[in-house]
Amino acid sequence: MDAFISKQDRHRGDGDHNVQKMRRISNVSWLASKRQVHKTLKNRVNGKIWKREEDDDDDEWSLPTRTKNSSNKVKLTPAFEFSKGNGIPKKRLNKRSSFVVVDLEGDSEDEVLEQACIMNIRARKRPRTSDSEAVKRNHMYTRLENGDFANASLGTSSSSPSSASDMKSNGSSSRTRTMRNLKAKIEARPKCHQCMKNERKIVVPCKKCKSKIYCVQCIKQWYPQMTEEEIAEQCPYCRRNCNCNACLHSSGLIKTSKRDITDSEKIQHLKYLIKSLLPFLEQICEEQTQEMQIEASIQGSSPEIAENFCNNDERVYCNHCATSIVDLHRSCPKCAYELCLSCCHEIREGSLSSRAEMKFRSVDRGSDYMHGGDPLPCDFENAEDQGEPTVVLWNANDDGSISCAPKEMGGCGDCVLELKRILPMGCISELKKKARDLVGFDTERADSMCNNSEAGREMLRSAASREGSKDNYLYCPAMNDIQEVEELFHFQKHWVKGEPVIVRDALEVTTHLSWEPMVMWRALCENVDRETRANMSEVKAIDCLASCEVEISTIQFFKGYTEGRRYENFWPEMLKLKDWPPSDKFEDLLPRHCDEFISALPFQEYSDPKAGILNLAVKFPPDLLKPDMGPKTYIAYGTTEELGRGDSVTKLHCDMSDAVNILTHTAEVALSEEQQTAIQQLKRKHLAQDEKERLEQDKLDHHSIEQLGDCSGSWKEMGVSKIIETEKQPSQISEQLELSHNQPRGATLPGLPSEGETDNMCGALWDIFRREDVSKLEEYLRKHSMEFRHTYCSPVKQVVHPIHDQCFYLTSEHKKKLKEEFGIEPWTFEQRVGEAVFIPAGCPHQVRNLKSCTKVAVDFVSPENVQECLRLTKEFRQLPKNHRAREDKLEIKKMIIYAIAEAIKDLEELIQ
Repeated sequence: MDAFISKQDRHRGDGDHNVQKMRRISNVSWLASKRQVHKTLKNRVNGKIWKREEDDDDDEWSLPTRTKNSSNKVKLTPAFEFSKGNGIPKKRLNKRSSFVVVDLEGDSEDEVLEQACIMNIRARKRPRTSDSEAVKRNHMYTRLENGDFANASLGTSSSSPSSASDMKSNGSSSRTRTMRNLKAKIEARPKCHQCMKNERKIVVPCKKCKSKIYCVQCIKQWYPQMTEEEIAEQCPYCRRNCNCNACLHSSGLIKTSKRDITDSEKIQHLKYLIKSLLPFLEQICEEQTQEMQIEASIQGSSPEIAENFCNNDERVYCNHCATSIVDLHRSCPKCAYELCLSCCHEIREGSLSSRAEMKFRSVDRGSDYMHGGDPLPCDFENAEDQGEPTVVLWNANDDGSISCAPKEMGGCGDCVLELKRILPMGCISELKKKARDLVGFDTERADSMCNNSEAGREMLRSAASREGSKDNYLYCPAMNDIQEVEELFHFQKHWVKGEPVIVRDALEVTTHLSWEPMVMWRALCENVDRETRANMSEVKAIDCLASCEVEISTIQFFKGYTEGRRYENFWPEMLKLKDWPPSDKFEDLLPRHCDEFISALPFQEYSDPKAGILNLAVKFPPDLLKPDMGPKTYIAYGTTEELGRGDSVTKLHCDMSDAVNILTHTAEVALSEEQQTAIQQLKRKHLAQDEKERLEQDKLDHHSIEQLGDCSGSWKEMGVSKIIETEKQPSQISEQLELSHNQPRGATLPGLPSEGETDNMCGALWDIFRREDVSKLEEYLRKHSMEFRHTYCSPVKQVVHPIHDQCFYLTSEHKKKLKEEFGIEPWTFEQRVGEAVFIPAGCPHQVRNLKSCTKVAVDFVSPENVQECLRLTKEFRQLPKNHRAREDKLEIKKMIIYAIAEAIKDLEELIQ
């Protein structure tokens, strides 16, 4: 009896244990049922949520609800009413919101499989009739607890041992079908358009296109300026500012032109272009006519000029001055030495310069020296030496013919140079005749004249404080105000006088595509082959303190763009990328950004690099090698405070062509108090080093004067007094710098925010000089060259050309001295995000970044500034052979000829 009771107790205990397991399974089954509801909803999402219902009463979804303490993730919380017995959800409407966030959190493969297994268990569950069935179920639930959900769900309700093999076979096939269905279900799940992943748990569908969804992770990372509600209302793809890889590699998604030009306007523009270029075409024709007359006198008859064959993908340059050759030139039949007509004219007049190579050596005196410490010992004192140019005689013959250059100058010196041509005979003279016939009447537009009073106060920006000058204000309209043709006349009036123009809110008329550097870099890496992508893991940046190139990881560079970098002594490390991406094919590598930039360009009749009707650079024949005019991207660090040494700057230079520069993105890097304290200490150290080196240089100059011997007393007194005045200068500069540091930035400079005014949108400080002030500017730079530092932070001891050397940046103190000594000052203003700055050719300018900046610029050639382009070409050809600015990259004479030819062709078609 005791044994029987014990056995019964054990049986009762097993039964209680089974009941507890059944309760647990019941709870699990309830959860599975709840998950099954989400599963049902998900199936509806896949099939119907992308289609917007016409009637609000038939909406299938309730609204997402947020709590105050909820996280950033938005999960769908639908309100369901369950009918008795079937568990099918009824729809409940909530009409306060217009977007839906879908939560797919419970749809991983394991969870879906678990749901299927447990639901099958509940469907097969029967009332317990015997202990044997309870034991069998107990065995099955144990397997469920061990995680073998699939096998348990595939079992049969039969308890006969003879059906074990059939159950195993049916279970295996059923499991295969289940896994196949699960795989198909996961693959059919909608993908995020940005990352193309379908395992995202929370996504936002677009109500407009009803086909695109964006996951919350991508929204936070790549569209931080947009809310989930805005994306649900109209997704980035519908807004045309999607920055996924597929969209960034596409072109033609947006319309780049802002205004369609009528035929009458085209005729007016083309006539204006032809008339503006006709005088320069006549100069080219006259130059060639004179050379043909000299050739006729040499040969004694009308000359037959042979053609010098040149491929379309080749450029012909003068071997002596590196100027582009457009048509007539002289060539050696033996060594193919080629000489332009300008050099031929100089040889006959005996004014040909030797253009000897510049000897330039830079000495790295160590990192401690760059930060104000003592220099490392060097092998030679004169680190930069121009050297004496080699004097080589090269004269023309008595009849005007010219022999090949001597061997010392790169020629053979044996043969007489022959006159050759590139274009067909009489091409330029025929072009001149057609141009005269088309613009024989007056095309001057009197209504294009305007003055500052007509422009309106809101369209002007104070940029200078010159006494008695009428150009202290710059024309500065908003982008939405220049869409009419009348504003183009206002632009031309200021542009023809060589004044810069600023256009506000240029990016407001675009699709607001992200210009964040990491977005462009991501697109760039996806658009190249594996080898190129590996090479792009590092970039060559310019260290602004040492003015030399450094290699840095691309990721580290862009991290410093937003977080900043510093040296060990806490001095800010300023790096910049120039002409990035590293290719002249910006349009090919970043086509979507290229279209976005062109669509933001104001006055596209001039600035459009593809279709600007007044842009000479677009008139080249399609099969001809064209000059690289951009667009190009400039990415650099920056800081608000002027450091005086190692600032993130583009040094003073003068472009050969016109340019427009748009600030597309900024990132502010805050300096800690510890770093600010270290900066002030290092500034004092820099000033002490400057004073020490100036005094040493003054002693050397004074010693040189004493060695001159028999000099007039008055001349000596003048030289000594000048040295004494210079000796006083360092301390005065030190005091002035201390005072300027305590003044509010921009308080005394026009074009900058006044005291108490802040502008978080400002990113770059511009200084643009007038053309008429260039000679005085050059004189100032030569006089004070030793006060500037360039390579390895060494003083500038050699000046070939003060502007074209690109060695100088005028700080606020130097600009003050420039005005005191020479009475000139630049236009000074801050460029805000979205502002486009037009810089006329021939205007020297410099830029300092107040924040980390991303700028995009494109060059163009306007008919109003062709004269400046020709003048700069003449200046560049006089530079030493290895000077950085010497090459004629613009080919302005060739551009004039092709621009007139294309304009005549287009005008004749419009008139006919």
